[in-house]
Amino acid sequence: MLEWMVIDGVDVPEDGPARDHAADLLVRVAAGDQAAFARLYDMLSPRVFGLIVRVLVDRSQSEEVLQEVFLEVWQSAGRFAPNKGQGRSWVLTMAHRRAVDRVRASQSSADRDRRAGLRDLDVAHDDVADQVELKVEGQKVASALSTLPIAQREAIVLAYYGGYSQSEIAVMVGAPLGTVKTRMRDGLSRLRAAMGVTP
Repeated sequence: MLEWMVIDGVDVPEDGPARDHAADLLVRVAAGDQAAFARLYDMLSPRVFGLIVRVLVDRSQSEEVLQEVFLEVWQSAGRFAPNKGQGRSWVLTMAHRRAVDRVRASQSSADRDRRAGLRDLDVAHDDVADQVELKVEGQKVASALSTLPIAQREAIVLAYYGGYSQSEIAVMVGAPLGTVKTRMRDGLSRLRAAMGVTP
């Protein structure tokens, strides 16, 4: 059965066998086991990188953040408590936070540059209005997702937040690939309609 975790209010899938194995490896990493760390990296880095790229978009920044995440995993594995959560979700949550921090840092830098440029041009700009608009859009997406049938929502969330390919999703949910493609197509169509976006 598919397990889910929540990152920033969005349900993101976890796969069972990797989850338990990640927890075991994290316990070994906390004890300084370098081989366990290498195995954990090999097992989780593609999924972690996929999550980071979806947040940052920029591939070179994503590679830097990936390295930062696994450095933090190595340094803080002792804080992982297997009885309080799953290993894979612990690492993915850490990756998501680091990626969001990088976005915020980049945004802050861009905002400072923009404000300086606007001051030089003596042009008024309402940054609060931009932030409110972004928050409203995020709420609209979450609301629109919640209106989809479960099968369509599951396929879309697995693809866009979990980083899974359509083939992987088909295996995870136990449905034919064609069915998964149809669910995603229909779900995206409903999302566009709910968001008022014309194709």
